[in-house]
Amino acid sequence: MTTGIFAFIFVLGLIVLIHELGHLVSAKAFKVYCKEFAIGMGPKLFSWQGKETLYSLRLLPFGGFVAMAGEEGVIADIPLERTIKGIAPLKRIVVMLSGIMMNLFLALFIIIGIYMVQGEVALPPAAIIEEVLPDTPAQAAGFMAGDQILQIDFADGTTLIPDNFYDVVEALQTHTDTATYTMLRAGSEVKLSVTPLFLESENRYILGINIPKADMKKITPFEAIGYGVVEAKDILVSMVFAIGNLLRGIGLESLSGPIGIFQVTQEQASLGFDNLIFLTGILSLNVAVFNLLPLPIMDGGRVVLIIYEMIFKKPINQKVEQTLMLVSASILILLMVLVTFNDILRLF
Repeated sequence: MTTGIFAFIFVLGLIVLIHELGHLVSAKAFKVYCKEFAIGMGPKLFSWQGKETLYSLRLLPFGGFVAMAGEEGVIADIPLERTIKGIAPLKRIVVMLSGIMMNLFLALFIIIGIYMVQGEVALPPAAIIEEVLPDTPAQAAGFMAGDQILQIDFADGTTLIPDNFYDVVEALQTHTDTATYTMLRAGSEVKLSVTPLFLESENRYILGINIPKADMKKITPFEAIGYGVVEAKDILVSMVFAIGNLLRGIGLESLSGPIGIFQVTQEQASLGFDNLIFLTGILSLNVAVFNLLPLPIMDGGRVVLIIYEMIFKKPINQKVEQTLMLVSASILILLMVLVTFNDILRLF
């Protein structure tokens, strides 16, 4: 348990530190006065007063902030040109997006680094079923070992033509209704419909088919860069599709909050440091994508408000902005309640 707690704090702390550091560095580059740079929330555990910025470490390892002059609640007798609202709109956009960019860079650095250290890569296996497990949806639907999955037609009208078996596994977690599989069996096409089964103990959906073992390929450090970039891109695309499905009410039961993240972090820490650091890269990408959401309380939403100002040559009405902030904060609170409820259900 102790190891899991330290791993949890390390992972979240690193992600938050990198994100907020991006905001701080870009803000200072544009001469914006930053009153405080904080990692964590709640009561201060430690603080150090710099030349003009207070650097603090706080009790709760969830989030952090850079208090910039010009933001609501930040009181400072500073000239307008040194406030976040006094710099050019494009510079403000850079400040808002710099945290997201830092999270992307952290994830890339981790994923590429892991590929370089390993010196090899697993080639995705073909979408051919190796084994059908007994008493599973796949067996009941008539799946057989050796079937090649050519196409999957989902209930929402979308279609997947898998390049490899990983495409099938990924789609299975985001399309949870009955789907029709078109497979090549002994030279003929066969169509079978199946509904995946949700395993609460593993927090995932299954059909009951085994994936063929991946072949390993030796790679050079230069090739590791390419594989790392592709891996990060694939993860990002998966996250975007997952968010799209969530907006349609698909996959809500698979969402996890702090409790779920702690459990995953504890599990990966027990498997070794490389697993833990890879999880850090994945979560850093999650933070980047989540912060891009066009909610005014998020970095992406702040950028939307700045673009509005650039188009209409005036900032959005303050009362409207406050209302949007309140609504977006309410949405985030409801989302947190939902994911925490999901996490608690899985515990029992």
